[in-house]
Amino acid sequence: MLTRRHVLTLGSAGLVAGLAGVLSGCGSAGAPTSAATASGSPAAGGAASAGASASGGTPVTIGLTYIPNIQFAPFYTGVAQGLFAAAGIDATLRHHGASEGLFTALAAGQEDFVIAGADEMLQARAQGLEVVAIAPYYRQYPAVLVVPADSPIKTAADLKGRSVGVPGRYGESWFALKVLLNSAGLSESDVTIQEIGYTQQAALTGKKIDASIGFANNDVVQFNAGGFPVRTIPLTSGPLPLVSISLITTQQVLDTRGDVARRVAAATVRSIEAVVADPAGALVDAEGFVPALKADAAQKTAAARTLDATLPLWTDASGRVTPGLDEAKFVAMATFMEQQGLLAKPVDGTKALWNAQG
Repeated sequence: MLTRRHVLTLGSAGLVAGLAGVLSGCGSAGAPTSAATASGSPAAGGAASAGASASGGTPVTIGLTYIPNIQFAPFYTGVAQGLFAAAGIDATLRHHGASEGLFTALAAGQEDFVIAGADEMLQARAQGLEVVAIAPYYRQYPAVLVVPADSPIKTAADLKGRSVGVPGRYGESWFALKVLLNSAGLSESDVTIQEIGYTQQAALTGKKIDASIGFANNDVVQFNAGGFPVRTIPLTSGPLPLVSISLITTQQVLDTRGDVARRVAAATVRSIEAVVADPAGALVDAEGFVPALKADAAQKTAAARTLDATLPLWTDASGRVTPGLDEAKFVAMATFMEQQGLLAKPVDGTKALWNAQG
C-alpha cells in the first residue's frame, strides 16, 4: 500500500531543490493530486484569502506532503466530521506530487500550512525560509533501527563493523542514523553505510545489509505483513534531539493571520484526538479521500495495519494528544543538527516554533 518512502518524509534532497527555486523567486508548486474542502466537496488547491468563503469559514489550504494515504487520517476525519468547519475553517487538503519540494508551495503562497518534519523545517530555516512549526502532528519520532529477528545486533553499539541501509544521506532516515551513531558513541567510519533507496525490504531480507533505518508505521508494518520477522532498536536511550512531523506555516501567516493559525492548529489536534478515539471510524472517513480503500479489500486491510501502527505516534508517553510544542526540544534539535553538519548555518531554535494554544 505504501510507496517506497515514508509518506510524511520526502527528504532534504527535494527540499533543497524546491527551495532553490522559491528563494530565487522562481518557485512553483504542482497541481494537487487530491483536495477537499471542510464541507467535503472537491476544490482546487490554492492560497487562502483572509476573508470568509461561501461556506462561512476562513479558507485555508493545508499541504499533505505526498499522495493520499491513511497516515493523513486526522485531516480526512477533520474534514469529514466537520471539525475544521466547527473552528470556522474552510480547509482545502492539497496532496503533493512525488517530485514536489516539502515547502515549495508554502513559500510560494499556494499553501497556508503544511505537514512536514520539524527537523526538515529547521534545514529550510537555515536556508533562509521563514517557516515555523505551530503544533505537533507526531509526538513520537517514527524512525527506528530495524534488524532481522535472529540478528546478533541487540543494541546500537552492536552496529560497529556492520552495514546499515538508509534511502540516502538526507531526510529523517539520515537524521535518525546520525542520532543512533551519536548515542552509541560511533562514527560513520565505524559502520558501512549503504544508500539503498526505498528498498529496505529487499535489502534486509536479501541479506545485502545487516540493519536498516526504517519507520515503525511503514517499514516494520510491511516486514510483518510479508512474513519476515524483525526487531526494532530505538535510536537512543536518552532524550531524542529531533522533532518529527509537525503542522508548519510561515512567519507571514503568523504575523497577519495568527488567529487563523490558532484555529487550524486546534482543529488539527481535535482531529487527531478523534482518530485515536475511533480508528475504525477514521478508516471509513478516509475512504472518501483514498479511493482504493473502498475499492480494494487488501488495500483497506493494509491501511488498517498502518493506522494501528501510527496511533502511538500521535500520542505522548502518557497516551494523550498534547497540543503544545516544547521549546527546549527545538533548541536541542538546532544544536544537534548544527553539530552534525545538517544545517547550512546556525538556527535559533526558539524562533522555529510558535505555540498555537497561546
